[in-house]
Amino acid sequence: MSINKITILGDGGWGTALAILLSQKGYSVSLWSVSKTYAKFLDQFRINKKFLPGVKIPKAIEITSEFGCLEKSDLIIFAVPSLYLRSVLKKLKDRKLKSKIFVSVVKGIEAGSLKRMSEVIEDELGKVKLAVLSGPTIAYEVARNIPTTAVVASKNFNLTKTLQHVFTTNRFRVYTHRDVIGVELGGSLKNVIAIACGISDGLGFGTNTKSAILVRGLVEIVRLGKALGAKEKTFTGISGFGDLATTCISTHSRNRFVGEALGKGKNIKSIIENMDMIAEGVYTVKSACSLAEKNNIEMPIAKQVYNVIYKHKTASKAVDELMSRKKKSEFS
Repeated sequence: MSINKITILGDGGWGTALAILLSQKGYSVSLWSVSKTYAKFLDQFRINKKFLPGVKIPKAIEITSEFGCLEKSDLIIFAVPSLYLRSVLKKLKDRKLKSKIFVSVVKGIEAGSLKRMSEVIEDELGKVKLAVLSGPTIAYEVARNIPTTAVVASKNFNLTKTLQHVFTTNRFRVYTHRDVIGVELGGSLKNVIAIACGISDGLGFGTNTKSAILVRGLVEIVRLGKALGAKEKTFTGISGFGDLATTCISTHSRNRFVGEALGKGKNIKSIIENMDMIAEGVYTVKSACSLAEKNNIEMPIAKQVYNVIYKHKTASKAVDELMSRKKKSEFS
């Protein structure tokens, strides 16, 4: 599988960081924006002021709001928010793209259908050559060539080997993986736990609390993941605990930021209105709680995050309820 031309759909921080990484490797890269106005701004100033400020976008990267670049591309990367993935896919259905390779770097679970992003892609495009790329990959750090690891997962082993070669650099190390379900769920559910960690920060709690949330949050992710067909071992790896730790700790984490604001007493509407970027965990928590209920899985941290965001429960009340739950054995 020869790859020369790459298009990235989504001009957010992660899409832009990947465009820079791949362009620096010598690939011909197009970066697509849903906004014609913002595409013109990016093309003129070469700085993604909204989503990745302070990072120069190389002139070699084509910036466009048109889909014409797709026909010439060998690899198409989906980097749009999960809320909008299906609507973007519907615009591609009539294009001749069956021979292309697709990679999803979207971290979320679709509301309503409760489907992972790879399932949404296959819903709209059919059975295509598809993989997912995930891991502890803060865009700001990747764009600055800070050493980072990730995994690329697919049922097609040859495809993962090809994509491993495409994405790997001397500062971005990619491992192959076969557990698509686990990799996608790890990348999605960790955003919910990151909001919980942010709430802890907003309340002024310390590292004891954050460690407890990380560990017990991972337990919840594993419970749901196993029920949905993922391998438990996946959640101890890069796309599981690795991504969870980074998102819960990093000051660049949007989800942790949202949680911190909630912990300080701000309401979710005002928080979101003042953000250019989307914090996926705000929406994923709805799907996570629906999946937990459907599969009879206990996820108390996720449930309290949901209550704080959508039921207007105070953060301190949520903490009190978590800490006063029925006593139990750690591994029961």
